[in-house]
Amino acid sequence: MTDHFDAVVVGGGPAGATAAHELALAGHRVALLDRAGRIKPCGGAVPPRLLDAFDVPEDLLVNRVDTARILAPSGRHVDIPVGDGFVGMVDRGPFDEWLRQRAVRAGAERVTGSFNRVERKDDGTTLVHYTEGASRRGAEKSLSTRLIVGADGALSKVARQEVPRASEGEFVFAYHEIIESPPTEDESFGAARCDVYYQGDLSPDFYAWVFPHGHTTSVGTGSTVRGFDLRGAVASLRATTGMDREETLRSEGAPIPMKPLPRWENGRDVILAGDAAGVVAPSSGEGIFYAMTGGRLAAEAGSEFLRTGRARALARARRRFLRGHGAVFFILGVMQRFWYSDDGRRERFVAICRDRDVQELTFEGYMHKELVRARPLAHARIFFKNIGHLTGLVSP
Repeated sequence: MTDHFDAVVVGGGPAGATAAHELALAGHRVALLDRAGRIKPCGGAVPPRLLDAFDVPEDLLVNRVDTARILAPSGRHVDIPVGDGFVGMVDRGPFDEWLRQRAVRAGAERVTGSFNRVERKDDGTTLVHYTEGASRRGAEKSLSTRLIVGADGALSKVARQEVPRASEGEFVFAYHEIIESPPTEDESFGAARCDVYYQGDLSPDFYAWVFPHGHTTSVGTGSTVRGFDLRGAVASLRATTGMDREETLRSEGAPIPMKPLPRWENGRDVILAGDAAGVVAPSSGEGIFYAMTGGRLAAEAGSEFLRTGRARALARARRRFLRGHGAVFFILGVMQRFWYSDDGRRERFVAICRDRDVQELTFEGYMHKELVRARPLAHARIFFKNIGHLTGLVSP
């Protein structure tokens, strides 16, 4: 017999687990289909707003960062204080599992397996076929459903099978190594400091990072350039910082989307969320907050669809997301394409970040997840300073 659900959520990361939680709270019967044991490569940074907006307990944080150090190709660096707030750090394994367990507590039913395909029967029944268990050698089973939420990552099988124009995504390929944190602090490592390297040998068009997670640290890099040696770049970074002496606990790699897809639904019964929808911030690569926001919006749109039967309700999730965050994504995308394109521009980008106005507005935007409009004089000063750097009137 095939179990019937109101919604099947494919993927148990922050977007999928949030969507399952919200749909279950709304009174729908939900299956959360997730492949066991997968941890996405991720720096793990979350803003304090996430804790409040999604009722996440602070004890899931493994670290609080109070400074961001950005390093230019020349080796010069700028330390940017976070200010009155902090950047929270989570370990994706325990963090994602807590979100999945919360969805179950809300009433979602957890199913372990790998999504295969969607089948629509002549009688109108929609089946989600999956391979049962943690391996791909298990038996194929199916779940009957009225709604499918595709939250199965950047190269989403749900999106590719069901959503038009899903092939138009743009990706950074990321790789990181989780290591034992260095026992002492020095110029190359701060226990409460995120280090971001804008250096072409470590990434030709993105950045490399050292993000401390308490007892462990994420050391990674990313690039859109196929063939760029991500592992070699991380090895080089660890060697130059002395972190090659620390034990490697695990390593992970995956594509990270850099542009929201033009459609998040199929106009019928499928909606996307998280990486599957392309909601990772350009320039910074931040994705957890946006994934959970997308999961909540997908659940709200999906719940309306389940109540009314009107498929056009599914398109509202994307419109609402872009209304709140589209301008930020556009500006960050322009920044990445311009400032990350060569070492000369990277040098000037780091120089701009010495500016106090830039630092304060950057972290105000990070904390509140929106453009800061209340300080027009600061924006005007930043504009003219950018012109100075672009024209070479200001030295890096």
